Amino acid sequence: MHIKRLYSYLIKSYLGTFIATFLVCLFIVLMQFLWKYVDEMVGKGLSISVLAEFFFYAALSLVSMALPLAILLSSLITFGNLGEKLELLAMKAAGISLFRIMRPYIIFISIISVGAFFYSNMAMPKIQTKLWTLLYSMRQKSPEVEIPEGSFYQGIDGYHIYVREKDKETKLLKDIMIYDFTNGFDNSVVLAADSGRLRVASDKNSLLLSLYSGESFENLKNQNHSGKNVPYRRETYSYKEILIEFDANFNKVDESIMSNRYLGKDLNELSVAMDSMAYHRDSMNQAYYVLYKNHFFDRGLLSTPSIYTTDTVKNYAVYNLDKILSKHPLSVQIEMINRAETQISRMQMDLPFIHSVVEGDDRRIHRFDIERHRKFTLSLACLIFFFIGAPLGAIIRKGGLGFPVVISVILFIIYYIIDNAGYKMAREGVWFVWEGIWLSSFVLFPLGMFLTYMAATDRTMNISSFTSFLKKYIIPKKNKKNLNIQNTND
Repeated sequence: MHIKRLYSYLIKSYLGTFIATFLVCLFIVLMQFLWKYVDEMVGKGLSISVLAEFFFYAALSLVSMALPLAILLSSLITFGNLGEKLELLAMKAAGISLFRIMRPYIIFISIISVGAFFYSNMAMPKIQTKLWTLLYSMRQKSPEVEIPEGSFYQGIDGYHIYVREKDKETKLLKDIMIYDFTNGFDNSVVLAADSGRLRVASDKNSLLLSLYSGESFENLKNQNHSGKNVPYRRETYSYKEILIEFDANFNKVDESIMSNRYLGKDLNELSVAMDSMAYHRDSMNQAYYVLYKNHFFDRGLLSTPSIYTTDTVKNYAVYNLDKILSKHPLSVQIEMINRAETQISRMQMDLPFIHSVVEGDDRRIHRFDIERHRKFTLSLACLIFFFIGAPLGAIIRKGGLGFPVVISVILFIIYYIIDNAGYKMAREGVWFVWEGIWLSSFVLFPLGMFLTYMAATDRTMNISSFTSFLKKYIIPKKNKKNLNIQNTND
């Protein structure tokens, strides 16, 4: 009964910290993600619902990055608080070992790890498909028309618009100059107006530009005229309306363009796609091998049937080229050699293309294989970070948001750098995919076992000695100059 109450207390003390740190970590990584794609959102007149949908799917897609960091930080804070308040020492004095204290946490983190696997395998493909479809649609949307003062605006295709001054209250554009290149540079139209107004049409598929007191100059070169002189047309108007094609609507593209990529597939679909791509690559290699073998040996040096002295030989390695050439006169030998050189030249021209095709297939297979391994790395990262944070908090016995946050950020940066380096090595084919993707786990797993061993054997880490070490060897010292002041009596 007492153990159950103790476990209930430990879980309650951990659960609140975990939820708070998870939300904070998710907010931080979300801000970093949005800062990366802020150019796709600003200045395009996107509605609040579209932005809210984008933020929602972006937050869901970043759970895989925020969850391990939240587990590390919450475990470090929780066990640091237990050690700082001597509650951990009291439980050990009562005969409860560290592993028994960690048992409810291990069960809780194991449940989270299993849930993270199903989330990564079942939910993430749909989330990634919707997120990148939405981002692609945002990139395709035309920017919102915002004509600056004193400079040419080129945000509308085929038009260069210059406005000297804008009245913010009446939204009147003054001293307007427009260059219309929709029919080509040689058939441009120039419009000048004293003032005007620009507004979006009701269907949001065009812009309506109203001009007051101006002139237009149109080149008539596109019309058939004889002679060297090209006529033009000049028009003076007091009021003129121009309809400009401009799609101001937000059109969401079909999700099928993203669902076929590696980000939109679960574990089974990734395996099937990899088998199909590997079969396609191998069949292409075999086809090219047979094609070039037949081209060279059946249509090159060995194209003459009279060279066969025995049965038909299928393996080209047994051909004796010197013996074959010696059976023919010199003119035939020259012709055969020239024919073979031509075939070799064609083969050399085709090899770069073949190499690029096969290399592209290998790169796509690597991307699919990387995504397949990443379905498992999130779950293992959650466990590893718990076995780093919990023992480290028990060792340093320091809670709060000071020292634990610093340690958590440093460890997570190390994990991120190692994981990113391994991902690039696997993507480029330098390492095997499993080596690159599991590199961060291979590095941090021994650290977690070592810290767990230190905590289980009641090893301690003196923070004051650690900070003094940083001040002595890591943090640079300021050079102090000794000033000798001498008083002299004149």
